[in-house]
Amino acid sequence: MNYQAFTNESLTILYEGVCAALAADDALERHNQAPPFRVRDTPDWQQHAAGLAAEMLKRGMLFNVIDWSSVGADASP
Repeated sequence: MNYQAFTNESLTILYEGVCAALAADDALERHNQAPPFRVRDTPDWQQHAAGLAAEMLKRGMLFNVIDWSSVGADASP
């Protein structure tokens, strides 16, 4: 994806979307329910988040780095 073409606001909203999907998955998994987005299990989600984060870093934008290490980790933007 051409992340350079996005505005700062667009990058932020896309990154927050990844965080929201991850939080939703984690919340359901904590209740032994199937995660609808499977963010942790789908490499494309992590690659998308990494691409967004790389572009945000290049631009000097501030954001919370996603903790991919465990279910229930803080993924808030």
